[in-house]
Amino acid sequence: MKRQLWTLTPLTLALLLAACGGSPPRPVDGAGVEPVTSQAAPRKPGTIKAKRGGGYYKDDGPGDEIPDNLDEIPDAQPRSEPLHRFANRPYTVLGKSYVPETSVRPFRQSGIASWYGKKFHGQKTSIGDPYDMFAMTAAHPTLAIPSYVRVSNPASGKSVVVRVTDRGPFHADRIIDLSYAAAYRLGYVNNGSTQVEVEAILPGDATQITYAQVKPPSPPPSVKAAPVAERDEIELLTSRLAADQPTTPAPASRGLFLQLGAFSSVDNAESLRSHLSRELDWLSDAIQINAGGGMHRVHLGPYASRADAEVVAEKIRLALGYKPTFVTR
Repeated sequence: MKRQLWTLTPLTLALLLAACGGSPPRPVDGAGVEPVTSQAAPRKPGTIKAKRGGGYYKDDGPGDEIPDNLDEIPDAQPRSEPLHRFANRPYTVLGKSYVPETSVRPFRQSGIASWYGKKFHGQKTSIGDPYDMFAMTAAHPTLAIPSYVRVSNPASGKSVVVRVTDRGPFHADRIIDLSYAAAYRLGYVNNGSTQVEVEAILPGDATQITYAQVKPPSPPPSVKAAPVAERDEIELLTSRLAADQPTTPAPASRGLFLQLGAFSSVDNAESLRSHLSRELDWLSDAIQINAGGGMHRVHLGPYASRADAEVVAEKIRLALGYKPTFVTR
């Protein structure tokens, strides 16, 4: 038997050498099966691969798992909604005051749009909902929350309808932040930003409807209602307790701080902290929220001296176009 095995070995080697001299073998997949080229399905257009070396703004890309149907995600469907109770109050960011709209009315704006993705996915937005980068939403500094806008990209000829649910961007040369899905539909995810046109969409009567018309009716005269501001604070306190969140902040540090923003809404303050954490990722100090007097102030510091704070404030101005204010507490 040993001699028979040795005599077969040269024959086997000869057959292998003959095979190598012909056409190269067809590739096989991970299961060892030759693919059938004529039946292979093309890659779906929604599949995106990130550029090597970080092709997205500050590595805020799509994440590891991307839905294959991004092109099929429908536009937001405009409808009449009551205005959010807290997200539309005046606020200040980096020394600039903003007065949000309190009704839905005609609005047009042209400028630069950016987008935000995996670094914010799941975080709370100004409307209180978790941010979904694969939903058709947007952040705007002053448009009513919630409201709906059509965003068009003149370069690609594409447009999308998104629901405004968040505040931002707070960058001097940008007017709106879109979700990853909306930016993908407009064709600028790899660029980080692009020129767009924004137009408000008015549900129902395009010229008459406002959010004031869809609010619940006022209580009857015989019912004495608490003042609006008082009801707002009671509801905010109740929601915080229900969510098992502490309503009393930890003792604040004392010293010199840079004030990045001030809001009556804690959700707006948290949203700003998240946005600036991305924009100012070089910061070595944590961005804090200091609550007191019915306001939630976004602070950076403390700093040992005015000179130290001035250096950081100037870097923020160069990065975002606005300079924070100095506060001592």
